[in-house]
Amino acid sequence: MRLPLLAVAAFAVLRIVCGLHFFLEGVSHLRDPDWSSAGFRKAAVGPLADFYRSSLPETGDWAATLGAVNDRSADEASKAWQESVVASWQRLLETRSKAVPLAADARAAAEQSLTAAGGNLADYCKGIAEDLADYRLQVRRLAAMERKPGSADIPFERERLAKKRKELAGQASGWMKDAAAIGQKLVTEWDDQLPDAAARSRADAAAGPSELWRADRFVSWSLVTIGACLVVGLLTKFNAVGGALFLASVIASQPFWVPGAQTTYDQWVELAALLAIASLPIGGWSGLDFFLKRWCPLRCCGANSCCR
Repeated sequence: MRLPLLAVAAFAVLRIVCGLHFFLEGVSHLRDPDWSSAGFRKAAVGPLADFYRSSLPETGDWAATLGAVNDRSADEASKAWQESVVASWQRLLETRSKAVPLAADARAAAEQSLTAAGGNLADYCKGIAEDLADYRLQVRRLAAMERKPGSADIPFERERLAKKRKELAGQASGWMKDAAAIGQKLVTEWDDQLPDAAARSRADAAAGPSELWRADRFVSWSLVTIGACLVVGLLTKFNAVGGALFLASVIASQPFWVPGAQTTYDQWVELAALLAIASLPIGGWSGLDFFLKRWCPLRCCGANSCCR
């Protein structure tokens, strides 16, 4: 397939611009220690919303206690959640103790701090008991609304359900954040029991990164790799398809037919551009793929290769 020189130059510029966007986005995520995809996942709507939220960290087992749809009373669910939070703190203490063994007095102090943190959490939950009871009621009402015939087909009902889910998710997130703050204070007290900064670093590293952190790092490095390869024209088709799949996943989190979905016009435009780049043999004419296909000993570097 032969294209005019102007078309080749235009597609080369398009490839480089798209690559720079991916590369700079990935680098900005890696440079920002506070960046997280949690906000993006929480805002997801539509059929894949549960999948996107599955990697969100919870403080304790909220989904199986206060967030569960069952006949358990608010007090029982609250106590079960508190127990799950304290159990997670206990597991963290055991993990830290394996990395940095504690003396008898330091271990006793750590256990005392754990007990005090559990008491603080119980006091906090008592202070919001009425709100938790109302939350439990709203969770059951939401489940009943979702079971209603036509709830998934009538636009007004879909919008109402989406709004209610967002409201309840915001409440739960706020309470879990407060509980996490108690846990962070507890970890600080544990760190104070350690002899030096090196021991504190080993203890903090023992817990390991969260599933969300791993997913975020994978996405960030993927963006950097795809972007860099598109800029220099290396394995152009393969990386253009990879970038298109990433954008498709972003668009899938905000399907335009779902009420309350955010606009994704920019992602649609860039997706179309990457599909055009992947479908035409411009990589072999305007990037490193031109040289790659010359010395590559594999037959795959022929006319239908991803290198072109």
